[in-house]
Amino acid sequence: MGIFSRLTDIINSNVNTILDRAEDPEKIIRLVVQEMEDTLVEARSAAARTIAERKEVMRGLERLIEAQIEWARKAEVALTKDREDLSRAALIEKSNLAETCDEMQKELAILDAALNKGEEDILKLEAKLREAKAKQKSITARRDTASSRLKVRRQLHSSKVEDAFERFDQVERRIDNLEGEVEAFDLGKGRTLTEEIAELEAQSHIEQELAALKAKLAGKGAPKK
Repeated sequence: MGIFSRLTDIINSNVNTILDRAEDPEKIIRLVVQEMEDTLVEARSAAARTIAERKEVMRGLERLIEAQIEWARKAEVALTKDREDLSRAALIEKSNLAETCDEMQKELAILDAALNKGEEDILKLEAKLREAKAKQKSITARRDTASSRLKVRRQLHSSKVEDAFERFDQVERRIDNLEGEVEAFDLGKGRTLTEEIAELEAQSHIEQELAALKAKLAGKGAPKK
């Protein structure tokens, strides 16, 4: 299929319709984007060739115009020298060049029309490409979101998760049993001899401090002689 046929098909296409009919929209949109990008490269290359051809035609026209001016000058010179025959021949050459100029002007008009149409098609194709890329991005995002949600749902309903929590409970029960055994060792135990003596010493120290405080206060309250 030629570039212009592809351009027409792409420009006239409806991306949504293509995707609705596709069994694998993500694959189709990727192929559509690739086709558009390839066609856009070819369209720009064709436009570049047309521009180069137009420049060549313009140069040819400039040379022909200059040649016409020169033949007109020669015709005038010949006429001033009473060489009407040469003047007539020069004017014939000038006329022939004018006809060639007319043909080249027509060719130039065709090239200009092709350039304008090419630019219009490229703009439309770029718009279609942006639309397709936006669709591609949307489809990819929806696919990723759906995959993430599916993964979460699978985890929530997975027997592995339930088994893991059940194992956690078993471990906690074992730890509870171990802690219970440790605490059981301390039940029913009285104070040791060292602990009782230390308590007596603490009480004796407090009694001594209390007696000293009473004596101090009694001394302050005695009348002066």
